[in-house]
Amino acid sequence: MFDKKWFFELEKTLRERGLDSDSKSFDEIRDMLATPKRLSPDCFAFECAYVILAGGFSQKTAKKIHSVICEKLLSGANVDDLFNVFHNKNKINAIYKIWQNRKELCVEYYNQKTLDDKLNFIQKLPHIGKITANHLARNLGVDIVKYDIWIQRLGVVYAGKPEFFMRVDNGKLNTEIKKYCDDMFSHMVCVTGLPRGYIDVVLWKSAQNGLIEELKNGCKN
Repeated sequence: MFDKKWFFELEKTLRERGLDSDSKSFDEIRDMLATPKRLSPDCFAFECAYVILAGGFSQKTAKKIHSVICEKLLSGANVDDLFNVFHNKNKINAIYKIWQNRKELCVEYYNQKTLDDKLNFIQKLPHIGKITANHLARNLGVDIVKYDIWIQRLGVVYAGKPEFFMRVDNGKLNTEIKKYCDDMFSHMVCVTGLPRGYIDVVLWKSAQNGLIEELKNGCKN
């Protein structure tokens, strides 16, 4: 476990099962992280919309709703039109507000000089929390990890600290668990030669889909 062979077996299994995607395909995510590109304001807003919609939903459901929402936005839909597609007022209002201000927000995001500056800016967007901010930053091309519950659990397994399973929290990231995750990703970058953001999405999908036996034994979702 946590070696090159283990990782690429997980990746292979995900591809064979058609599970090789987040908002984009695995290949698109890997290429984007290797050679980041500046997104247009429309694409910036679409990425924001995806992570807002994805919270609390399966990827399949989020992608389906996201596709319709994006089509509606491009056609000039108003906030009521969007609400008719997805009945969550807070999320729809956040998506619509970002869409209305997408040009200014996109420019301001790309004017941020450091990673911390980018994350601080993203966290000020409507309906974007700390963990969601990392998800959005990765989808915008930043080589960063989303410390969700699955990655936290994997970090605990990597560190050999089963007692920390009880401290896994999607709302408040434990500093020791974060260190375990960071150590895990540093190791995996060394053994695979891949961006940590790409390793993150492969491990997350593998854990979420029950491909990592150690997580089944260590905790229950």
